[in-house]
Amino acid sequence: MAAEAVPVQSAVWPGAHSAAPPPEYPEDTGDTGFVRPYAITGGRTRANHHLELETLVSTRTAGLLAVPDQIEHQLIMEQCRTPQSVAEIASALGMPLGVARVLISDAADAGLVTVHRTVSGDEGAEAHLQLMERVLSGLRRL
Repeated sequence: MAAEAVPVQSAVWPGAHSAAPPPEYPEDTGDTGFVRPYAITGGRTRANHHLELETLVSTRTAGLLAVPDQIEHQLIMEQCRTPQSVAEIASALGMPLGVARVLISDAADAGLVTVHRTVSGDEGAEAHLQLMERVLSGLRRL
């Protein structure tokens, strides 16, 4: 059996002209429609309120009459007409959780939304345990 010959491509050295034209790239219009998350929050990464994933947020009735400065605050207000968790808001807005926390905190500071208190750590641990036991007891009765 004879081996087949493999064609050899010629190398182009730097500075030499190649026969192939350079690749064409799409025209840069400068408008990609994408804004980096840190630009939305002004570079801030920390919220003024302690917001857990499960913390509930709802629109204040007084906030319905207010006109928010940022479109994101308006979207948060619309999302929170019924109480929503921080995780649900971030998912609905398609934003990273950290960005959503900062924006929700800003909306709360502006009086647009109410941040409902959650039990965390040892704070109210006994009441939290009793609630879980009542829920478990109710599930067993089903």
